[in-house]
Amino acid sequence: MCLGIPGQIVEITDVVQKLALVEIGGVKRQINIACIIDQTHPIESCVGDWVLVHVGFALNRIDQQEAHKTLQLLSELAQTQT
Repeated sequence: MCLGIPGQIVEITDVVQKLALVEIGGVKRQINIACIIDQTHPIESCVGDWVLVHVGFALNRIDQQEAHKTLQLLSELAQTQT
């Protein structure tokens, strides 16, 4: 089982290597976005996209509402663990 964490792409950092900066809960990390780009959605159009991130890769794009819902659930889960 894998867990994808929602994050928002805030910057393209390397077009050739297909790398972008994603913000997850106020923390910015570099990820690979090769899995979410194609001819209909080129790399330049990814800034602002919400994506599911797993081990440094954006697995797929999700809508903002789904991202916020998932982040809220993860936050609630974390509170029950403390």
